[in-house]
Amino acid sequence: MSTVAIEPLLHYFRRETTGLRCRGQAVRSCSLNCCSPKKFLSYRASYGNLRLGRTRSSVRASSPGDTALVETPEFTSDGVFFCETFPLTRTETVEGKIFVRLDQAKDQKNWQLTVGCSLPGKWILHWGVTYIDDNGSEWDQPPENMRPPGSISIKDYAIESPLKKYSERDMFHEVKIDIDSNNAIAAINFVLKDEETGAWYQHKGRDFRVPLVDCPMDDGNFVGAKRGFSIWPGLSNLLLQTQALPSKSQDNNSESIDIKQESRQLEAFYEERPIAKHIVIGNSITVSVQKCPNTAKFLLYLETDIPEVVVHWGVCRDDEKNWEIPPAPHPPGTTIFKNKALRTSLQPKEDGNGCSGSFTVDEELVGFLFVLKLNENHWLKCKGNDFYVPLSSSLTAQAGQLKEEASESALVSSEAIEAIQEDSPTAYTDGIINEIRNLVSDISSEKSRTTKTKEAQESILQEIEKLAAEAYSIFRSSVPTFPEQTALKSEEQKDPPKISSGTGTGYEILLQGFNWESHKSGRWYVELKEKAAEVASLGFTVIWLPPPTESVSPEGYMPKDLYNLNSRYGSIDQLKDLVRNLHEVGVKVLGDVVLNHRCAHYQNQNGIWNIFGGRLNWDDRAVVADDPHFQGRGNKSSGDNFHAAPNIDHSQEFVRKDIKEWLNWLRKEIGYDGWRLDFVRGFWGGYVKDYLDASEPYFAVGEYWDSLSYTYGEMDYNQDPHRQRIIDWINAAGGTAGAFDVTTKGILHSVLERCEYWRLSDPKGKPPGVVGWWPSRAVTFIENHDTGSTQGHWRFPGGKEMQGYAYILTHPGTPAVFFDHIFSHQGSEISALVSLRNRNKIHCRSLVKITKAERDVYAAIIDEKLAMKIGPGYYEPPSEPKKWSVALEGRDYKVWEAS
Repeated sequence: MSTVAIEPLLHYFRRETTGLRCRGQAVRSCSLNCCSPKKFLSYRASYGNLRLGRTRSSVRASSPGDTALVETPEFTSDGVFFCETFPLTRTETVEGKIFVRLDQAKDQKNWQLTVGCSLPGKWILHWGVTYIDDNGSEWDQPPENMRPPGSISIKDYAIESPLKKYSERDMFHEVKIDIDSNNAIAAINFVLKDEETGAWYQHKGRDFRVPLVDCPMDDGNFVGAKRGFSIWPGLSNLLLQTQALPSKSQDNNSESIDIKQESRQLEAFYEERPIAKHIVIGNSITVSVQKCPNTAKFLLYLETDIPEVVVHWGVCRDDEKNWEIPPAPHPPGTTIFKNKALRTSLQPKEDGNGCSGSFTVDEELVGFLFVLKLNENHWLKCKGNDFYVPLSSSLTAQAGQLKEEASESALVSSEAIEAIQEDSPTAYTDGIINEIRNLVSDISSEKSRTTKTKEAQESILQEIEKLAAEAYSIFRSSVPTFPEQTALKSEEQKDPPKISSGTGTGYEILLQGFNWESHKSGRWYVELKEKAAEVASLGFTVIWLPPPTESVSPEGYMPKDLYNLNSRYGSIDQLKDLVRNLHEVGVKVLGDVVLNHRCAHYQNQNGIWNIFGGRLNWDDRAVVADDPHFQGRGNKSSGDNFHAAPNIDHSQEFVRKDIKEWLNWLRKEIGYDGWRLDFVRGFWGGYVKDYLDASEPYFAVGEYWDSLSYTYGEMDYNQDPHRQRIIDWINAAGGTAGAFDVTTKGILHSVLERCEYWRLSDPKGKPPGVVGWWPSRAVTFIENHDTGSTQGHWRFPGGKEMQGYAYILTHPGTPAVFFDHIFSHQGSEISALVSLRNRNKIHCRSLVKITKAERDVYAAIIDEKLAMKIGPGYYEPPSEPKKWSVALEGRDYKVWEAS
């Protein structure tokens, strides 16, 4: 269970280009041979009809002291040694209307609610109802006869209904809900969802409501006519423009309306307001460079499909890439910006499709730097840095890059040899020592992360102490003990202290052993038992089972009686039998425990469901006080509230005592080896540490889920704040558990959907997710029961799953594979990757050297044992000092083993 992350809408024009590395890195240019006139003209045709061979034009020098006319040399296809197309993204705002209308049906007895939106998109109404006198939860599912065609159920409390146009001439996408007067419904609750972007349109995170009965309403989110709500709160902080339609009298002769419904005084209404949506548009700019045979100067030609843009540009004389203004001549209309750069407006092309411009710079210059300016508030850059074009022959540029890559390779190789020695009995402890070195480097780094420095350093120092203790314990356990020594060992001698960190050995590969539909057969435990031997043979060492408790929802995520383990997945005896069989084949078992919330058995004196039964018969002191729906008498919540059930107050001593006893009972009675912790955003990580210290799991992982960072609908390159929040939770839990690496999943989405593989390297050249900062606590994944399966809340890019698995199964961290993927047509490829990881002993702290992170390809070498690449671009690992052989290859991915 999780909060849905919001994805940006993208209309991206994909183009095949040569490799690109941004500021501080060389750009690989085309060789002289590849840019022969014939090939260059073919290249030109692929990039928006790049126009060369322009006629000479008179240009006036822009410096005040230079008034002589100069001529721009003719740019031809001959002698072009560099051609590169850079992808660009920009946003446009589209405005429209959203409306809500309530009017009577044709039979004059019932009513009809219509919600519509005039913007393009795939709009979904996410809605539910509140019944009269129902205080058990905020939302319920409506009766079947109210559900529009195409509706699907979301868990057990909501419906999603698609909006559609009923004819080509319709301006609005809309959906109609028929309201039967015989149903005792007090209100309809809804939010509007754009499936193309993943955005939810609601009011400050709360739901809109249309009341159908007159009752006390102290909530400002109601929509309706003549009910005292002159403003409809909601989207973009814009004012509501309300137009009330004439009310229609109700049918007084109806005998079907029950007593409760007679209190209804519905009136027809119509409300609409403006709504804005940001759409990301994909563009590009092509840069070509040649050397003028007459003047020996460099000629640059820039062309873009953006209709109007200003180039903010300069040059550099060395590899430091410091901007400076080149000497005249400059293009017409060029102005000087703060004596540091020049600004030139590109001129509209004759065909009206974009604009272009020519630039001349001296031969002694090393590089051409530029950024693009659309307006005062919108600049276009390359991965947040300046665009850089090398002004040298292709051979010189390639030689420089090869030298740089060879230097980096030698440096990382020496570190890898020092930190990880193949087949060494201390390889794992050396890996820990290497991680300690990384943490120390993080402390001494001048560029601190966006967090409180003192607290971050204290947390890192604590982690160093734990890692040192763990390394020492493993080292002691690996020292051979001879029989004579065993005989002489005194009773007073004690074994090294047991380190129970909940992070296993570091070599785990996790399988999620269910999907969202697994409960429907009623015998999932039996079905999974039949696959136990196969799961082990596929190379998985740990399996995560579904929530075992009695639950209001059949999937198990609305637990009620925690000690009742007869669920829709099977009986307690079938669960024990399954766990026993998995242990027999060497597979550890994680239980899915829901600690944030619990469904009540009874109502209090106010009719609120907050009194619990069963063995843990808590009263409303166990419910947090700031959950407005369940009137708890506990303390305020230490995290985010989950609105569908009472949120448990873990600050209460009796609650923590009971949960620790329950977890230990599960360990002993069922045989669970560890935990998957649901919705840990709901309570402080310190409580998790308390529970794990008490239950001593072999492995534990928390689901800390929130949205990544976006700007105008485009995912930000820097996701440090997002992964820092996950790191903060792991720190709060004392490092006793790992966390799902949601950051890595989100970045992979953007990488694969938009062909932006450069995103897979952060500014320090490390993996950009949690796995780049704390790999031993990162559980990487691409899909689970929430994001995929039949829910599909945040589905991985279709057809590109194997690229995702090629990434997580070759990299550090603990990879998790989704049940639907391994038992599908992709199963053989995934199992081959699992086998390759196990064979090469890749573990959670393995060393990654990123060798390429460009537009269309990402490549890395792991522990000097594996080389891999994903993306359509070209990559081959260096032939020295290792010899590499292809181990696996599939669509847009490839993995090599060191010979």
